[in-house]
Amino acid sequence: MARYDAEKAAEGRGALADPVADNVPGAVEIGFDKAAHPNCSAILWDNLERNPDKPALIGPAGTMTYAELVAEAARWGNAFIAAGLKRGERIPFFLDDTPVYPATFFGAVRAGFVPVLLNTQTTPDTLNFFLRDTGARIALCEALLVDRFGAETLEGTALERVVIANGEAEGAGRIAAADFLAGRPHELACADTGPDDMAFWMYSSGSTGRPKGIVHLHHDIAYTQASFGEHVLKLRPDDICFSVPKIFFAYGFGNAITFPFSIGATTLLMPGQPRPNAVLDTIERFRPTVLFGLPTLYTALARAEGAEKRDLSSLRQSMSAAEILSQDIYDAWKALTGHGPTEGLGSTEMLHIYLSNSLDDHRIGSAGARVPGYEVRLETPEGRPAAPGEEGVMFVRGHSSAPCYWNRPDKTGDTMRGDWLYTGDRFIEKDGYFYFQGRADELIKVSGQWVWPLEVERCLNEHPDVHECVVLAHEMADRRMTLRAVVRLREGKAGSEERSDALRAYVKSRLQPYKYPRIVEYVADLPKTGTGKIDRQALLRAKEKSV
Repeated sequence: MARYDAEKAAEGRGALADPVADNVPGAVEIGFDKAAHPNCSAILWDNLERNPDKPALIGPAGTMTYAELVAEAARWGNAFIAAGLKRGERIPFFLDDTPVYPATFFGAVRAGFVPVLLNTQTTPDTLNFFLRDTGARIALCEALLVDRFGAETLEGTALERVVIANGEAEGAGRIAAADFLAGRPHELACADTGPDDMAFWMYSSGSTGRPKGIVHLHHDIAYTQASFGEHVLKLRPDDICFSVPKIFFAYGFGNAITFPFSIGATTLLMPGQPRPNAVLDTIERFRPTVLFGLPTLYTALARAEGAEKRDLSSLRQSMSAAEILSQDIYDAWKALTGHGPTEGLGSTEMLHIYLSNSLDDHRIGSAGARVPGYEVRLETPEGRPAAPGEEGVMFVRGHSSAPCYWNRPDKTGDTMRGDWLYTGDRFIEKDGYFYFQGRADELIKVSGQWVWPLEVERCLNEHPDVHECVVLAHEMADRRMTLRAVVRLREGKAGSEERSDALRAYVKSRLQPYKYPRIVEYVADLPKTGTGKIDRQALLRAKEKSV
């Protein structure tokens, strides 16, 4: 198990006590030389020689060439140094998708500091935990979100200053970005980091307790480009990449930062909520060629009023991840654009996608085949390798794997098992493609028989009256378990007991009868995460409060 030496980690360097060996089979397969990537800012700075005058960023928040972005990143790095930060100190980012994000990120890592990418939907209580967990003295905050940094958030933290981006700063301990950057040089020497030094953090969702700080190293970004970027995504320098999932998510970070910057392509950034009409407007206005989304997003876009009249002709490729894509939505998106989304699966711990369909081979319902550079294996509950067609829990290995959860040796031990990452996801492998079967801890016993809620959810989503739904476990008064379906119907459809009976009958006709949801609830909308993914934990919390 890779782990950090606590004292060395405070300096952000030389802290990885037992790094993953350089010659793991995945790295050998793609010819990856870890030593060639001592600081991840190179993926931006390399564009100074390749194409300095080309737009790196476009979008509603403005256009910036690679030369301009490098200069702005240098100013930020110099400002962090001038602020008195020490090597390896963490800098929480509470930012929307504007040019400030890549500029601050690359300035920080090039100077030897550690950005911490935070979900902007984080509540004050959890944000307070993040600030205490990181030990941060300086944080960056979007001007529109500054109210999150009130007294409750700051209590018990080491925070001394909040730098306000894209707006004015008011109040003690706050400084506007323009003032923070004033007079700082446009050039920045690279800190003498190494490939196994700590580069940046992201946090887990916290669905099972407090979120965990996921540590990533300087060589991890280059590895995702050498694996998924080169072998699956295959961007071109003339591409314009539009990631609807935000930069603070691992998936969005790769889509908007890693892959386009690695080859000198252009990134389209859209701040604000990713509402369907806003996304469609942005596509028509800025003409991206590659779109990155989730099945929930493609559902919303395909079913948006007037979607068939929108000009989506600039898109040559669409990518999807995180949730299973239905045949219905695949076909609907293909009817609009001429191609279906290419589906894959990754995790924050691995930084990006390690299973994927290929651009010219889409197998609906499959998370895809192993991405070159990663190894995967399925293990039965007895600890033996799963046979072809037999269900097993997936383990994955590759050089982009996080070495640990920050200050969580118990959780690190549960997940990082030697060089292998325990995913907790159950799969069946068929002809080299992997089909998701649910979480290892997700099965529910209903009427004495095991049920996988996601199977029922998929079935309901195929009903012509259902826009989207979630199926959850429900404990009845007598402690027995059953299924609860929370359903958003399509426009013009209304919930009723007759409709609920029809939905139950639909499930019974397609699955084993005991799998139908006893409880059916209707909502005008389902809560979403910042990427547009359905927020199951929010539904569970709402249910707990109502009991």
